[in-house]
Parts: sequence; C-alpha cells; structure tokens
Amino acid sequence: MPTGFERGTDGPKVIVVGVDGSESSWRAAAYAAGLARRQNAMLAIVYVQPVLVGGAAFGAPVAEVTEEVAEELLAEIRATTERLRGLYPHAMRWEFHTFRGDPYSGLVQAADDLKADAVVVGASEQAGHRIVGSVAVRLVKAGRWPVTVVP
Repeated sequence: MPTGFERGTDGPKVIVVGVDGSESSWRAAAYAAGLARRQNAMLAIVYVQPVLVGGAAFGAPVAEVTEEVAEELLAEIRATTERLRGLYPHAMRWEFHTFRGDPYSGLVQAADDLKADAVVVGASEQAGHRIVGSVAVRLVKAGRWPVTVVP
C-alpha cells in the first residue's frame, strides 16, 4: 500500500474546477460548487492564464489582458457567491487560483499542488478538439484523479 497522500477515502476534500469564462466552464463551476457544498469540500476554482508568443494581443500586453480576465472571473465568482449566501445553511469554502501556461498543464499543476481529489471541467466548445483532443480528454487519459466533464 502506498504511503503519502491518500485520495478519496472519505469523500473529496479538494475539488478543482477549471474556469475560462466560457459557458461550459461556468456550468462546470456550478456543478463543482454543488458537489463541494454537499461534500463539505474545498472548491479550488482555477483560471489558467495563457502564455502567448508575440507579447501582445490587440495592442495590449498579453499579461495585462490575462490579468484582467482573471480579475473579471473572480468578480463574477464573488458576486455569485454573494447572491447564493442566503440560500444555503453553511457557507461553501472556495479559493481562486491562477496558473500560467496551457490549460492542460495548468490544471495538472493546480490539481497536484492543491492535492485535488477530483477535477471538474467543461466540455470543449471548439470543434477542432474532436480531432486533436480536448483538455478534458487529456485529463481523463492522465488517470491521476477522477475527472468530471460537464456539457
């Protein structure tokens, strides 16, 4: 029997969900929030800031653009949490994390660093991912955590 970190013995303690502002990622976040609330688990909401070659997007430095996206996501999460505060008897525990890199590597790093028991992601909305593989498919194939893909 392996020693060290043990996952899933008493239900999830940490659930990682990837958000990028897409409709499917918000659905994944809602699903993960419900799961975390019912399981009394920590919800780690993760935005992976892309690192783009070229240094600028639409005239603004890429780092500034991705920081703005992260701030907007966090503001939306806080607003939603505030709206739901009176509906549930106990407050759900959540944290917002940002990582840099491609979405797959960022979510893997987040899940490893946060010792995730489960990972939740939205289904890809890009047609090309049916051919080359989506982040969700790559996470499932990694076989390191239970992965839930929300349509």
